[in-house]
Order: sequence, then C-alpha cells, then structure tokens
Amino acid sequence: MSLALPALVIEANSCVGRWRKTLMVWIDAVEDGWVVPALIAGFVAVWMIYFSLAYMGGDLHQDVIETWSLGRSFDWGSTKHPPLMGWAARAWTTVFPLTNWSFNLLALTNAAVGLWAIDRITRRFAHGDKRIVVLLLLMLLPIYQLHAQRFNANAVLLSSWPLATWCFLRSFETRQFGWAIAAGLTAALAMLGKYYSIFLIAGFAIAALCHSERRAYFTSWAPWIAAVSGLVALVPHLYWLATTGAQPFSHAIQHHVGKTTGAALVEGGGFLLAMAGIAGIPGLIWLAMTRPRPGRVLNDALSLDSGLQLLAMIGIGTVTLPAWVSAIFGTDMPPLWGLQGVFLFVIVTVCGASYQAPRALTVNLAASAIGIAAFAAIVVAPLHALYRNYVPLSEGRNFYQPAVAELDRLWRTASDSVLPAVGGDDGLAFAAAFYSPDHPRYEMSLVHPHELQPPAPELMARGWAALCYETDISCVTGMQGAAARARHSVRATFTLRTNLFGWQGASQGFVALIVPPETEQPAPKMPGGAYDLSARRRVLSTAD
Repeated sequence: MSLALPALVIEANSCVGRWRKTLMVWIDAVEDGWVVPALIAGFVAVWMIYFSLAYMGGDLHQDVIETWSLGRSFDWGSTKHPPLMGWAARAWTTVFPLTNWSFNLLALTNAAVGLWAIDRITRRFAHGDKRIVVLLLLMLLPIYQLHAQRFNANAVLLSSWPLATWCFLRSFETRQFGWAIAAGLTAALAMLGKYYSIFLIAGFAIAALCHSERRAYFTSWAPWIAAVSGLVALVPHLYWLATTGAQPFSHAIQHHVGKTTGAALVEGGGFLLAMAGIAGIPGLIWLAMTRPRPGRVLNDALSLDSGLQLLAMIGIGTVTLPAWVSAIFGTDMPPLWGLQGVFLFVIVTVCGASYQAPRALTVNLAASAIGIAAFAAIVVAPLHALYRNYVPLSEGRNFYQPAVAELDRLWRTASDSVLPAVGGDDGLAFAAAFYSPDHPRYEMSLVHPHELQPPAPELMARGWAALCYETDISCVTGMQGAAARARHSVRATFTLRTNLFGWQGASQGFVALIVPPETEQPAPKMPGGAYDLSARRRVLSTAD
C-alpha cells in the first residue's frame, strides 16, 4: 500500500484538505509538549470504545482475571509467574472498581506508559515528525491495543521494557549515579514482570560489551551500581523462590521444556522469522514513505549514532538469544513473548535514517492510523459483538458473569455463609473469584482434576463450590470425586444462552458442585434422596 496515493485526490476534496491542514498544525506542535500526550490519550480513548462495544457479550479473558486473583495479596511470587502483574492489578483496584471496563483501562494505561517511554527514548535521537512517525508505526501494529488488552505477564512488559531500556540508555550515556540506580531498579522491575526479561538484561550486557565506548562505561561506577541496585531490589523475590521451591521454574519446566532437537530448531527458527516479519511491517511502511536509495540505507546502517548502535544491539540480542535458547534447550518460544521488544527496531529504523519522510506522507500515516482505529471502534467492534453472540469466544467468556451469578445463587440456597473457595474449570474458577460478590479464593487443589489431591480438612470444614462446563467430563468427574469426600454436597445443572439486543445466540451447559460448611445442615433432599437441584434453562442478556 502506498501512503502517497491519498495525496492525489486531496485537491478535489476541500473537507479532506481541511483535515490535512489540521493534522499538519498538530504535527508542527510536536515539540510544544502536548502533541504526544494528546496522541496517546486519544489512542487510549478510541480503543476503550472498541473494547466496550466489541465485548458487550464477553467478559475479561481468563489471564486477566488470573492476574487479579494472584495479586489479591502482595506476595513476592506465585506458582506460575513473578509478582509484578498481580501487584499492578491489586494497586489498580484500590482506586478503580472490579469491572470489565476498569481492567480494559488498566491494560491500555499500561500500553500508554510504554508508548510514553518509547517517545522518551526517541527524542534522544530525533525531533519533530520522526517522533510522531515512530509512535504511529507502532500503533498500526496490534501490539499496544489487542495484545495489550490481555493484561498478563506478557502485557506488563509493554511498559517495563521501554522504561528499563530508557534508563539503561541514559545510564550508559551519562554514567550518573541516579541513572545507574534507575537502570538497575527498572531492570529488576522487568524481571519481576516475567523471567523472559533476562533476554533484555542480557541484551544490555552484550550491547555494552560490544559498544565502542565499553571501556569508559565499565571503568565507571555506573554498571556496578546498576547491578547492585537491581540485585537488592530482587532479594525479596529471590528469597521467596528459595523458600517456596522455585515454583515458577518448576511450572515453566513442566509446561515449556522437552521438545525434540528437530522441533526445537523449528521453534527457534520460527521465532526469528516471525519477529523479523512483525518488525518488518513498520520498516517497510517507512521505506515506502521515504523511498531511499539502497546505498543510502546501507550507509545509514553502518554509521548509526552511538546510542542507536546500543539500541540496535539490544534489539538483536532480544531476538537471537531466545531463538538460541529454544534451539539448545528444547523450549517453547512463541513470537507472542517477544512483541514488547519490537519498538527497538522501529526506533533504530526511523531515527537512524539520514532522511525525512515528506510531510504529506507523515500526514497520510497519521490519517491512516486514526482512520483504522476509528473504523475498528465504529464498524468492526459492533460486528465482532454480533458475531460472538452466535460463535462464543473459545475461553467461554460469554458466560462468565451469568454462570457465576447462578453459582452464587445455588450457594445461597445451600448455605447462609460467605462462599470461601471455588474450583472446577480453571477459567470459571478465576471468573467466580472475580465476579462473585463474595470474591471466594481460587483454590488450585480443585482446578486440576487429573492431578486432584484430597481437599484439605480445613477446606472441607469451611465449604467450597466448583463450576464446570457440562461437556468437560474430566472436570465434572474430578469435582464429584472431591465432593464425595464431604458429608453432604449439592449438584446442579443449568444452561445459559446469549442474547444480544433480542437476538438469541449460542447456548452452554454447566455443572455446579456445592459443598456447604460441615457445621451447617444439608439442604433438603429432593424426591429420591439426592441433593440434585432441578435443571433450568436461563437466558443471558449481553445487552445490559
């Protein structure tokens, strides 16, 4: 697609001409300090509209609800991930309510912080149009909105990686005490987001060692202050790992290691190709805008600014190191894990060029980014909501809130106490913890039927509930086995159907298991002696 094409018809359309003039005035003011914040705020606002419309019939993704559930206490880790994502969710909910829009706003705010930090890096090397171009090229990719929406251990790196890179760059350039501490602390923050950040930190070290100014840097106090401050910040988490059996590492080994040599080579090579393709999209758009001679592109690549050399080597390290690890150790390495590092290549590509894009094409790029976002919010989002009314999201998100409401009603029928713990299907258990007014604890011992352990005596004494999809036989069987150990329990089946503005859509059946506290009397028996509540069909309205 050529961004020059719209310029051919501008003269024939005075309305478009006025819009172009408005965008030109806006770009002219980029160094006044308000343009970039306005762009990022507008980005957040438009995509909030998109999420509100597109997911009228769907709740938060399981990963997002898990993030909140793991962050209910400010622990230094969890069985799967380091603690940063949970901390962020917990801190956010001390101000904002536990609602879908609140967590969508959290996800986009996290992306906005990342974009702001990227601009702080960009302005070290470019001014004016190029600052806007870098952000617009990134906004054209589905990273800072669609990928960001699923606020989890991957998404939290969208902000922590640019922050850590900015601080490291400033520390390398200035060797100042304050920037060295900031570099260490933000690197530790990235590690507390996800251990995958070790590739970013290794990229820092390799880039510094390969840089022409390595002697000046390593003979200063800066790298050692950064290393010490980062380690000090990680000490509580390292202690937690040592005293809890390093559970996240055990989980990673169990779920992401064990590929054969051939499969590992394919995984590593696929990662490299995918990352090259993703980073290549903004690069190709930039080349289409500028149309430089090949010799000039090569000359610019060989004569990068000192700071851009550093960023280029960091970017190369964050792509090649994961591929090597995957190939050597036989690990999973999906490209999804590396998306937060794409900004490095975009900054180097745009800021390393000795030429500017024509102003008309920068305006066209801005109009394209704004137009795509507006089209997504106004046209694509309602169509997505309508489609998902008939073809539910694979995670079952279309039914989370009404299923939890029915589970809560069943618990109230069987017990007068607050629901303390919940299990069953992993996603439904997290949903129950989030959406139920009681906010029961997600009980891991009750969400893996194949590995089910007998519930602890105190859990049986306090009572618990579980929710499974009707077709998930292993979940239902596992929960029934756990409930059979209790003195009394209740089983109920029910069916929900989506309904978007009067259009009835897909249906889904559920099985609920209720184990009331042992100190309470069992619910009245139904005819035949079973505590089996009658099956009902309910309609879920997704237009509310």
